[in-house]
Amino acid sequence: MSEDGRNYLYRINNAAQRMRLLISDLLSFSRMSTIQFENKPVNLNQLISEILNDLEVLIQQQSAVVSCAKLPMIEGMKVQLQQLFQNLIANSLKFVVKGRPPIITIECEMLSNSGVVSQNVKNEPTHCRIILRDNGIGFDEKYQDKIFQIFQRLHGKSEYEGTGIGLALCKKIVENHKGTIVANGVSGEGATFIITLPLKQNSNQNEPNEKVEEIRTYSYS
Repeated sequence: MSEDGRNYLYRINNAAQRMRLLISDLLSFSRMSTIQFENKPVNLNQLISEILNDLEVLIQQQSAVVSCAKLPMIEGMKVQLQQLFQNLIANSLKFVVKGRPPIITIECEMLSNSGVVSQNVKNEPTHCRIILRDNGIGFDEKYQDKIFQIFQRLHGKSEYEGTGIGLALCKKIVENHKGTIVANGVSGEGATFIITLPLKQNSNQNEPNEKVEEIRTYSYS
């Protein structure tokens, strides 16, 4: 085969792989609206441990450091919650600054309808707020809402692989669990994802009164 022929074949193969990945991600996104919600207790500590085991090779290759506070048991769909946190952690391992080993921290606060549950006040928690930070490439704050829109990419496919569906899928999963997700970022310094989820899905409790900008770490125990 000629040089031009090999080049065309290489491009066709790459295009086919991207299309297969796109179709797979679109199917995953569409299922989020049609799949029957199965509400079961989910141990978030065990779930994160399983995700880190699955990503162990990539973590070692990147010389990444991942630390996680103790997380609570919540109600929801394990398969969706696993996809949520796997997408976020995998993104933190992908969107890195060259020559800077990834550092990923996962923190947790317990919330009640009156705000953050303190160690001195015996308020009954109704929600948890999970904060995932990294030291990667980050993003400009003007794209804060855009990153959760389907097919929206802040970087070209030649720089980073992906279909632009991953974070839209994360938002859909959080909404399925009656929660919220927001993102903060500084270009070149890193990103922070703040996920607020109810502890129980059958609860009619209102969203806790708190500001996501005022983050105080409180490890659940």
